[in-house]
Amino acid sequence: MDFSPATWLPVAFAALMGLAILLYVVLDGYDLGVGILSGAAEGEHRDRMIASIGPFWDANETWLVLAVGLLLVAFPQAHGAILGQLYLPVAGLLLGLILRGVAFEFRAKSNVGHKVWWDRAFMAGSTLAAFMQGYMLGLYIVGFERTPVHVAFALLTALCLVAGYSFIGASWLIMKTDGDLQRRAVAWARGTLLLSGIGMVAVSVVTPLVSERIWDKWFSLPNLVLLAPIPLVTAGLFCALALALRHLPTRSDRFCWLPFAGAVGIFMLGFHGLAYSFFPYVVPDQLTIWQAAAAPESLMIMFVGALVVLPIIVAYSAFAYRIFWGKATDLRYY
Repeated sequence: MDFSPATWLPVAFAALMGLAILLYVVLDGYDLGVGILSGAAEGEHRDRMIASIGPFWDANETWLVLAVGLLLVAFPQAHGAILGQLYLPVAGLLLGLILRGVAFEFRAKSNVGHKVWWDRAFMAGSTLAAFMQGYMLGLYIVGFERTPVHVAFALLTALCLVAGYSFIGASWLIMKTDGDLQRRAVAWARGTLLLSGIGMVAVSVVTPLVSERIWDKWFSLPNLVLLAPIPLVTAGLFCALALALRHLPTRSDRFCWLPFAGAVGIFMLGFHGLAYSFFPYVVPDQLTIWQAAAAPESLMIMFVGALVVLPIIVAYSAFAYRIFWGKATDLRYY
């Protein structure tokens, strides 16, 4: 077996990039979801919702920067191929993130008459960013083909990812708020859970259909038996969440964390399924991680740097969550 740097370094960087993407989807996913849901709230409720993500949202986007940076430096051929195919959706994503960031800051500094417009911009930026991420995911799954059917699937994926982010955002609010806002968050979670499930089913069905290679990876024996726990556990989590949301919130608020934990589990299982489906290709059925990788000497230098930088990012994030854990308080700027 070959253990040369040219063999294991691309795998290591693919794992690091996958980890960064997963952490971004979960962490920035919930605050994008809160931003999307903020359009359905007003006044003190909206301020409390934004306060619940205030200490975290900017740092959560670090994982997106890290993932794109790893794609660029470790897999430059794939970076060019993927962003070349997704140029317009990426521009839309960046526009949404910029609008969201500017609105977050300016809503705190504008007068009352203008604040409502910045709140709307925050909601619109969050929705646009989530929608473009889902659209890019759909196009990636179908190999960037843009037939009417493929574009329709990408649009469905986009809508369902917006719902998925809304669901994990509502689950975050269930955990971070109380009273009337918490009850509204439970209602939002119930409403978005079904559409999130539809999106998960659509992606699970279409992914093996667009590639004979992926079909064989999932439905040949013994893989069919070994991989069966992934969809079964995912379906079980959806059912358990639907049941739990019927009984929330409770007086003691003891189990307010359950919906968020279940949402994280669903995202992790979905990501695991996609990663297994496409590995070792970084560009679907075109470039493997070894074909797209930079020179081993360059990868080794960057790998050493990643071993230094990643623990710092993780430590900072863990420290921030530890300091600001607990229920969100009233939003104040001073």
